[in-house]
Amino acid sequence: MARLGRDDPIERRAPEIVRILSETYPDAKVALRFSNALEMLVATILSAQCTDEKVNEVTATLFEKYPTAEDYLRVPEEELKRDIKPTGFFNQKATSIREACRRIVEVYDGRVPDTMEDLLTLRGVARKTANIVLSNAYGKVEGIAVDTHVKRLANRLGFSDERDPDKIERDLMRLVPRDRWFHFTYVLIDHGRAICAARRPRCEECPVSHLCPASLV
Repeated sequence: MARLGRDDPIERRAPEIVRILSETYPDAKVALRFSNALEMLVATILSAQCTDEKVNEVTATLFEKYPTAEDYLRVPEEELKRDIKPTGFFNQKATSIREACRRIVEVYDGRVPDTMEDLLTLRGVARKTANIVLSNAYGKVEGIAVDTHVKRLANRLGFSDERDPDKIERDLMRLVPRDRWFHFTYVLIDHGRAICAARRPRCEECPVSHLCPASLV
């Protein structure tokens, strides 16, 4: 059988890409620190346009101060903004966190919902955040979380030519076996951070460069 290459259809390349990258990053997992669904939700909201390292630094004290959804509503919004300011875009994030918590308290009895449909009713929650909360906090894998790394790699590897995260997720779910969805999310994130960077991808070090249409080698 001829060796697969970057010009082969993605349906043929995808299984090999998934296999190689999964073996390269066997311990890939979410980098955000959390101990319950609320912490996972808040950390994921804070992670937008911010490094996981900075979010973990902020949440180390934030989660002690705000252990319940009600706690985010008890303090003045300006105080919450100061607490999360290092993560950037703190005005928008504070509003999202408070409004999400308000609905959690008023509609879900203070508990973060555990279905995709209900999570998507919360302020600041799109499918990426919902997927991360569901899979990590509740062990429910309903899709693939598409962050900036996953989006970039899906496009470069040829898994999808879409720009909309929901459409990219749809394409990935078609090509990646369901039992790999959870792990492969973080495999792509780790590979994006380690090798396939946005500005200067290190294609010469990439284990799947021979299968990648965007490879520079």
